[in-house]
Amino acid sequence: MQSLRAAITAVGHYLPEDRLTNADFEKMVDTNDEWIRTRTGIRERRILKDPTKATSFMAANAAKELLAKRKLDPKEIELVIVATVTPDMFFPATACLVAAEIGATNAWAYDISAACSGFLFALSTGARFIESGKHKKVLVIGADKMSSIVDYTDRTTCVLFGDGAACVLLEPDTQGYGLMDSEEHSDGSQWNSLCMLGGGSLNPPSAVTIEKKWHFLHQEGQPVFKAAVKGMADVAAAIVERNQLTGDDIRYLVPHQANLRIIDATARRMGVGMDKVMLNIERYGNTTAATIPLCLADWEAELRKGDNLILAAFGGGFTWGAAWIRWAYDGTGA
Repeated sequence: MQSLRAAITAVGHYLPEDRLTNADFEKMVDTNDEWIRTRTGIRERRILKDPTKATSFMAANAAKELLAKRKLDPKEIELVIVATVTPDMFFPATACLVAAEIGATNAWAYDISAACSGFLFALSTGARFIESGKHKKVLVIGADKMSSIVDYTDRTTCVLFGDGAACVLLEPDTQGYGLMDSEEHSDGSQWNSLCMLGGGSLNPPSAVTIEKKWHFLHQEGQPVFKAAVKGMADVAAAIVERNQLTGDDIRYLVPHQANLRIIDATARRMGVGMDKVMLNIERYGNTTAATIPLCLADWEAELRKGDNLILAAFGGGFTWGAAWIRWAYDGTGA
């Protein structure tokens, strides 16, 4: 019998209906469609416009889709982990709100904050509860309402982000499928290159923090870009080399959807062509913790049992990581 591993056995997702296109941005800030596409690869992004709905709404809807597809009673879920940097509020945790909304009354729940690496960190954490034998059904969700912290007068950042949520179900596997290996890193020395200064205990909300726009995301493009290219490429390559995998062994690279140039650099470092890269940045933009599980949801029908997937991400903190997943079930496509 092989070691107990945490396998992804179902996926779900939710995307708001409203779209914010590059043409829309041409009317809002000094930019144009060509500039955005050539530098980021983004054409449009989804926006949750309803001010009464937040991250938990999207996360819960993604979870409900997953439960319906698997015909699961929500009471079977034992743990809910939500990766997000846009929680509904500081407390209670967004995961608690999601568990209540979906009827997971037997689950405990908490949030993970690791920015764009959040889903990978949550996946690794959730897997440990499966591998230890403590739980049999763990729901891992990546969700962010980035429109709530984006300054739509800042052309350098506002074109990058969108809203969305997606999730996976982790269950025990002894047949050699699931999370095979992972590696996670963080470096807080460059925290101010990608952050939101206001709202926490250091800079609580005040007239001053509002005037200075400290409640919006702040990003220094070049330092983040350089660190992301190196971080994602290095850690993805490390996973591949450590497990003696080649480009031929990999069905798909599943990268965080931040920037097409970062994704291309990671793929080249791994020795895989862009035909083996999951991409949806053109349609959704950067949904932060939701990008990787949204890719899994979009490609689920094409995946086959035994497919090797390499997941890689980089985010604020700085945080970065990669994981090797051996897919555990056949999708419903041709």
